[in-house]
Amino acid sequence: MESLAEKVVIVTGAGSGIGRATAIAFAAAKAHVVIADHNDGHGHDVATQIQESGGSGVFVHADMMVPADIVTMVEVASRQFGRLDFAFNNAGVEGEIADTAHCSDENWNHVIGVNLTGVWHCMKHEIPLMLNGGGGVVINCSSVAGLRGFAGSPAYVASKHGVIGLTKTAALEYAGQNIRVNAICPGVIETPMITRVTSANDGLRQALLQQEPIGRLGRPDEIADAALWLCSSRASFVTGHALVVDGGMIVD
Repeated sequence: MESLAEKVVIVTGAGSGIGRATAIAFAAAKAHVVIADHNDGHGHDVATQIQESGGSGVFVHADMMVPADIVTMVEVASRQFGRLDFAFNNAGVEGEIADTAHCSDENWNHVIGVNLTGVWHCMKHEIPLMLNGGGGVVINCSSVAGLRGFAGSPAYVASKHGVIGLTKTAALEYAGQNIRVNAICPGVIETPMITRVTSANDGLRQALLQQEPIGRLGRPDEIADAALWLCSSRASFVTGHALVVDGGMIVD
């Protein structure tokens, strides 16, 4: 997409899965990419891959539970590239499987901290830099779990519902200042997170497959394509929207 060339984008959770695919896709579209991840090895690997392919990317360590890391992440975008046009706030954790009465305080605080508070901290620092440059696009990664309940994942479901509410609120606040804010709600995507969840339970994997009318799990690049479209001029009239990319999983 030519409208993405020379733009500056932050991608959190860019070391693997959806974030990795999206960072690489932005770089292929000639954008300058800030690759943010808490796993330094994975993050550096993505940066190296982008650079060796002729793209522009820089890695920054960023733990979504550490607000100072998020500040540094945005400062890197400003210092390296002078502005910020797009942000894909994608970093997230699945947490433990336990029903509501048995969800531990530690699990609740960690999942909410990364998935929701981390997204808020990102927006808190990304938006002012976008405003300085005349506008931009924020995409927050929610989930189909942001639109319906899933037994055994109270913290995860609550966090992803919260991301959609935060997205809609910010969209209203900044629509008149040339900043669009949207969410993406992936279905079950073939990522390291899904591998962790299903590795010891083949029955769970089969159950997830059965929930996908399209007959397969999604691919990270399919979410990346949605993110790039939302950032492009072709989505210029789209804001406050939760875009479902789920193979028909939650069709009513």
